Amino acid sequence: MNASRVAVIDIGKTNAKLVVFDLQTGREIAARTTPNRVIDTPPYPHFDTEALFAFLKSALKELHREHGFEAISITAHGATIVVLDSAGELALPVLDYEYAGPEETAYAYRAMRPPFAETGSPPLPGGLNVGAQLFWQAKTFPEQFANVATIITYPQYWAFRLTGVRANEITSIGCHTDLWNPWTGDYSTLVARMGWREKMPPMRRADDRLGVIRADIADETGLPADMPVYCGLHDSNASLLPHLWAAAPPFSVVSTGTWVVIMAVGGHAVKLDDKRDTLVNVNALGQPVPSARFMGGRAFQLLAPQGLVPVDEDERRRVLEADIAYLPSLPSGSGPYPDREGRFTVDEETLTPGERLLAVSWYLALMSATCLELIGADGDTIVEGPFAANSAYLDMLTIATRRPVRTSEGSTGTSLGTAGLVLGDKAHLAPKTELHVVEHVEGLAAYATAWRGKLG
Repeated sequence: MNASRVAVIDIGKTNAKLVVFDLQTGREIAARTTPNRVIDTPPYPHFDTEALFAFLKSALKELHREHGFEAISITAHGATIVVLDSAGELALPVLDYEYAGPEETAYAYRAMRPPFAETGSPPLPGGLNVGAQLFWQAKTFPEQFANVATIITYPQYWAFRLTGVRANEITSIGCHTDLWNPWTGDYSTLVARMGWREKMPPMRRADDRLGVIRADIADETGLPADMPVYCGLHDSNASLLPHLWAAAPPFSVVSTGTWVVIMAVGGHAVKLDDKRDTLVNVNALGQPVPSARFMGGRAFQLLAPQGLVPVDEDERRRVLEADIAYLPSLPSGSGPYPDREGRFTVDEETLTPGERLLAVSWYLALMSATCLELIGADGDTIVEGPFAANSAYLDMLTIATRRPVRTSEGSTGTSLGTAGLVLGDKAHLAPKTELHVVEHVEGLAAYATAWRGKLG
């Protein structure tokens, strides 16, 4: 397709947005954002999909009128699955994966789930394994689950809402779900064991044109009736995709948001540790990608609520000399140190905003460096998303890994990867990155060594 502007639907865990992305300039030119609200009412905490769909229709109408676009492409967060009845309505609400409900059936589920060697999917708490979500729903709500006709991945659910076409896609089905075998390129043994395979819609490529928008949505939004909608993909894989188009391995991508998802391409072989939140993702080309993750954006939000405040030299010196640090993990239960409870090494009430920002930023960088080591990363490290604007994080990541760190131009590569799906020739969409030059070197290497020493 020869689209020059694409509407990117981006459903993040914390916020959802609609972006108009210009493929000629490689930039976002307009955006609308809304909180991704969780409704804490029976039968369990769930995403407010109707509010999200109302927002999307309103934003599509407004941004098409103001800026114009020729196609719609979709990305969304992982660890989320949708169950539909035969009429295409929700058989059960879309579970918030942070809800602990699936722990109720965890013992029985462990006897059913495939081994890590088969799926590259580690056992995770709550609903972070999609298979655990489905198992819990089936056991807890048998009457409603009996009506499930379709089990559909999250980005493709939104494509279905727009087009009426049901599809699954490999990056979302292969994202620590327990449902996919990345080595055979097929569903895992769990899917057959539970009788779910016949409920899975056809597997489509991320860059497949699924269809055009439904007539009622065209009428409601004023969009052309022939507006195409593309299949879409998992958000972290959307960030990785432009680098697969452009860069020669080895390299790694650190995609930052609510979750920090780290993917190594062409690194050295390592044995992944399923107890430290390493996993195998599947990229949009169908290739296994060693990966690791931790809830870094959520930690930053909780620990440094004032954001990127100025840091003066006195504050920097006190953090280094007084050994002020934050130790893993917040939230606990995932990441490379899942069994540790996060804490400051000093009374946090005594910290200035600048001291707090430094300690938290360096904690996040050292967690990232640990993840990179666990997955065999090599070559340049490319940081995408909000942490790309945090110089303290970038400084420490460079020193701790002893490898170049590059930042992606703009706030995120997710829009670039998602928008680029509509093009046949993607060669010109090479992401623009900039080498990070460490601003403050003194004391960082010693601080990193001391931080690691505290963990044993």
